Amino acid sequence: MQKITPFLWFNHQAEEAARFYTSIFKNSRIVDVMRYTEAGPAPAGTAMTVTFELDGQQFTALNGGPEFNFTEAISFFVNCETQDEVDRLWDALTDGGEPGPCGWLKDKYGVSWQIVPSVLNEMLQSGDPAKAKRVTEAVFQMKKLDIATLQQAYEQA
Repeated sequence: MQKITPFLWFNHQAEEAARFYTSIFKNSRIVDVMRYTEAGPAPAGTAMTVTFELDGQQFTALNGGPEFNFTEAISFFVNCETQDEVDRLWDALTDGGEPGPCGWLKDKYGVSWQIVPSVLNEMLQSGDPAKAKRVTEAVFQMKKLDIATLQQAYEQA
């Protein structure tokens, strides 16, 4: 059992959101759905909690009602190995959502994600301040991060 599990509060879309996320990420699945009974507060049979895994990381989604909303103060950081992976995840998660700056986006449920090529960290920690500055400036000009553009900024003479 995982010691710490992100717990996501949805109004009424917990099961829908879990199915959406598990359709996007590899090595993902719905683990369990616990449903409300006649005791309420939601209609009997409605999903209360949905436990799911995204690439082996467990999450729980709750249909808790409209009292709370997601903010950018919490986001999920996704390391991507290739531009194809960045593109695929970005396109899937912004469908019905909204792109943000610097590789951030908000999905159709209001959850914030950072879709980041892993090479970015290597560039920023290369030990060359001029290269790191150029890469950082390039990131600030982007919404979805583009590895070729980052590489060009990094290698610029």
